[in-house]
Amino acid sequence: MSATAVSYPRRFASLVKVEHTVFALPFAYVGALLCQQKIPSAHDLLWITLAMVGARSLAMGLNRLIDAAIDARNPRTASRELPSGLLSRAQVVVFCAASLALFLVAVFQLDPIVRWLWPIPVVAFVVYPYLKRWTWLSHFWLGAVDGLAPVGAWVAITGKLPWPAWALGAAVALWVAGFDLFYSLFDVEIDRAEGLHSFATQFGERGVFWGARVAHAATVALLAAVGADLHLGVLYWLGVAAVAALLAYEHLLVRPGDLRRLDAAFFTMNGIISVVFFVFVLAEVAW
Repeated sequence: MSATAVSYPRRFASLVKVEHTVFALPFAYVGALLCQQKIPSAHDLLWITLAMVGARSLAMGLNRLIDAAIDARNPRTASRELPSGLLSRAQVVVFCAASLALFLVAVFQLDPIVRWLWPIPVVAFVVYPYLKRWTWLSHFWLGAVDGLAPVGAWVAITGKLPWPAWALGAAVALWVAGFDLFYSLFDVEIDRAEGLHSFATQFGERGVFWGARVAHAATVALLAAVGADLHLGVLYWLGVAAVAALLAYEHLLVRPGDLRRLDAAFFTMNGIISVVFFVFVLAEVAW
């Protein structure tokens, strides 16, 4: 087997930032755990996992395709697989088609209602990369897309979407939007030069910090509302407290004028938050 053939899996894994799956997948499992307050069947967990893998891979692949020209002009992103030529557009199109196929196969193994709902996230994936050309609200669209993870898992198992499912999805949406506001600080100058819109270009660095604080405070409030509505026990509430503490620490890592630890705040802390909350929810329903 040639070295090039061996390198392709790594290139596609890098294309979709497979390590960032830790942001959304644990919250999909949280939705699956809370919808019946018990551990789902192996069948449901398997197909929810594969649906998430397919959906996220499709979303990232489409994002890279649509933004390839912009990425090529940004020094931070010029080394990505498409701008650098490590992968061709045709290869990424095939990858997106395969990801969509995996998503659809998985969807059709779950509750029949999701067979009608699957176009919603796919349309959202296509729309998201274009939004920054028009509006700074793209961060909140991204949050809403990721917020579909627990909502989708909930309806995939029960066929229902009660208020706590939407509240959990909103919590995830605001959590993601909040840290994506921080992420916009990486590219604020290039975005202005390209005529792109972001929260940072619209409201400045201090606006980003205030926006993230409000979004993350709302995240904690919504997680608390879910716990109260479902009458969950002490382990769930410890999980909410842990999320609140970790978000507070995340906001201590960076401040206006000092972004040296922005990578740690964005990547490391948010991965920890999603995993820690999932562990507490798992303990709550398994207790």
